[in-house]
This record gives sequence, structure tokens and C-alpha cells, in this order.
Amino acid sequence: MIFLKTDDEIELLRQSNILVGKALAEIAKLIKPGITTAQLDKVAEEFIRDNGAIPTFKGFPNQYGEPFPASICTSVNEQVVHGIPSTKVVLKEGDIVSIDCGTYMNGFCGDSAYTFCVGEVSKEVFELLKVTKEALYIGIQQAVQGKRIGDIGNVIQTHCESNSYGVVREFVGHGIGKEMHEDPQVPNYGKRGYGTQLKSGLCIAIEPMITLGSRQIVMDKDGWTVSTKDHKYAAHFEHTVAVKAGKADILSSFEFIEEVLGNKAI
Repeated sequence: MIFLKTDDEIELLRQSNILVGKALAEIAKLIKPGITTAQLDKVAEEFIRDNGAIPTFKGFPNQYGEPFPASICTSVNEQVVHGIPSTKVVLKEGDIVSIDCGTYMNGFCGDSAYTFCVGEVSKEVFELLKVTKEALYIGIQQAVQGKRIGDIGNVIQTHCESNSYGVVREFVGHGIGKEMHEDPQVPNYGKRGYGTQLKSGLCIAIEPMITLGSRQIVMDKDGWTVSTKDHKYAAHFEHTVAVKAGKADILSSFEFIEEVLGNKAI
């Protein structure tokens, strides 16, 4: 069932999503060679709770009913999504790490993701991140009243495949509101003019998951971590947006992250 949000509800969603952006900025301050993903998770959880919210990822069940053990997902290099923070995962020069973060505050959820460079990365990898982030904003341009879900996926797919990248099919964006995952699903591929029609007040998380090589993925034995089958790097960027007439309203924000990163931002 699809729930359209009132203007007041959208503002509550915006508060939760802005907090996600600020939490990601706190993490951005720490990302450098030598830090563990567990350290990033600790800072994120403390920041979210100190600001009166709950990290929605912690305890969230997977398809087997097993609870996610951390407050953020930290997916390094070939890991596409849902990487588990660990004291054993030490970031090193040339890595990339996708940080996916969710909050619950005032009855509504926030959800956003950003892929960070650790030190200097190769030109090839930087270009993957750049195109994936571009694809996110190109997709957001389609999130307007009267368009369809397929219009969003089609432009993301076209932009990424025209750059010879793979588009992950098995994991998709989603509706968002009082629950982190609501209807409809928002794939990063599709046909123009197909799928659910977008109506003003629909709030969705758009999140391209794009690979440097094949789009084929594998699930780790931990039941969470999804990686590329060919072990090539993958990028992931996500915004929560409200569908409006004429132009989508982006509820989450990368501005806080980019203030921290300065000229090193993607």
C-alpha cells in the first residue's frame, strides 16, 4: 500500500533526513587510512542518539529474521550494500566506502547514503563514483507528479550503462515514511512510461547501486553483505525525496558532507 504524505508529514521526514546528512558529515570527518568501520559506526550511533533519534538500521531484520548488528552500513570496495562495521575492517589508501545511514525521529524515517574516497583513489574509481552520483540526481529529476517509477529507473540505467557500468537489479530504492521501507519499490532500471504513477506527496528513497564491472552480485555468508561477483568496485548514493508537481523536493542533504570534504567531494 502506498501512503501519500501531507506537507506537515513531509517536514517531519525532512528533519529525520537532515539528521542523516549531519551524521554522514560527522563520519566524513573521520574517514582516512587506518580507521576501522567499527569506529565510524560508534560515532554515528552516538551522534544520532545525542540528537534525539534512533538509528533505524540497528536491529532491522534481514530475509532470515536476523537483526542487523550496527547503526550504519559500511560497504568497502567491491561490497555493494549492507556491509557490517567491524573492528577488523581497517580502511586503507585507495579504498572507497559506501556509508548508508538511517534515523527514526518524530515518527518518521530518514535514509541516505554516500560513497567516500579513502585518501587518493584511482581515476577509474573516481569516475565510477562521479557517474553514480550524477545518476542519482538525473533520477531525482524524474520524481515529479505525473511521471512513473519506470521513468526514474530508465534514466539512471541509461546514464550508467552508457558509461559501461553495471546496474544492480536485486536491490532497489523504496518508499519511505513511518516505516523505512514502504511501497513502491524504486528500481534503478526500467522502461519509460511504465510502473506506478507518481503522485504529489509520495516520498521515496532513490539509490543507484552501480558496479565497475558486471552487475552480478553475491551474498556473503553473514546474510547481509552484498558484493560484486567479479570483485570490482561498486558505488552507492542515496537521497530521500518527496514527489511534487514540477520539481522533486530533496529531503536529505549532501551539503554537510561536502562542507567537510571541500574540494575532495565527489
